Amino acid sequence: MAKFEGNLGTHLLLLLVAVIWGTTWAVARFLSYGLDESTGANLGPATAAWLRYLVVVIAFVAWCWAYRNRNGPRLLPHDSQSWRYTVWLGLLGTMAYQLLFMHGMKWTAAGDASLIIPVNPVFTVLLAAPMLGQKVTKRMAFGLLLGIVGVSVVVGWSPNTDIPFEHRLLGDAMIVLAALAWATNSNLTKIALEEDGIGTTEELVIWYSIVGWIMLTPWMLAEIWSSGIPNPNTAEWGSIVYLGLFSTVLTYVWFARGIDRIGPTAAASYVFLVPIFGVLSGWALLDESIGASMLVGFVLIVMGVREVQRESERVRVD
Repeated sequence: MAKFEGNLGTHLLLLLVAVIWGTTWAVARFLSYGLDESTGANLGPATAAWLRYLVVVIAFVAWCWAYRNRNGPRLLPHDSQSWRYTVWLGLLGTMAYQLLFMHGMKWTAAGDASLIIPVNPVFTVLLAAPMLGQKVTKRMAFGLLLGIVGVSVVVGWSPNTDIPFEHRLLGDAMIVLAALAWATNSNLTKIALEEDGIGTTEELVIWYSIVGWIMLTPWMLAEIWSSGIPNPNTAEWGSIVYLGLFSTVLTYVWFARGIDRIGPTAAASYVFLVPIFGVLSGWALLDESIGASMLVGFVLIVMGVREVQRESERVRVD
């Protein structure tokens, strides 16, 4: 208890991170679809993702500039090996994830999507088998099965029946693919960091954010070509800044600080609060429904994730 009180500020900061990440789903749904169904959103999903990462890139460049004389992160990769990893990470962790995430939020409910994305750690561990040579055990497979059942409950018995089932199915499938892209990105990041002289975690994130933003540009231009130049309103500009500055840059720094102060396991536990705030923000901001199936699906997904994570830790120790 005394240890918790000594780190109370850190725990409150991590709680704030969970709140911000949870509300990201409702804000993304607003940008991709619009609160007013008669007019829809002024921004297409690819354009919203591009503008979000414009804010991210500006913030990261400003950070590098501010710390240029204090051994801060380098703005660009320094060799061909670093560039190779950067391109792949930008493709998976920024371009693919953001396009799937924003397009998925166009079709499904924010609360539903926020419950599905926690399955990401399961994909990360299972993809570690072909990418990192980690063994996949029967308990890991059982955890994956629990996660899949949980996702199926969320998709099949969602209380948000005002959204047509085929729309939710399409959107939820995109969110699952987004989780798969991020899991691949996570394992590739680990591989990259094991290379000598590849750079720090912060440098990799900055590099692939910039490269991924450039990769998003053709998708944004194609969207504008077909739909016309958007005219975002004040709420949409505010949402873009919120997603870029708070949900991406500041929370990354805060979460890293939390890991440094209380350890990765304790910090990671706050991630399980994200879906709760995702459901609540969808209900409060978008008037989405909350049902018992969401709780059942969430419990099954969390059980599956914890089973896979515990077994993964045991395998690494053995």
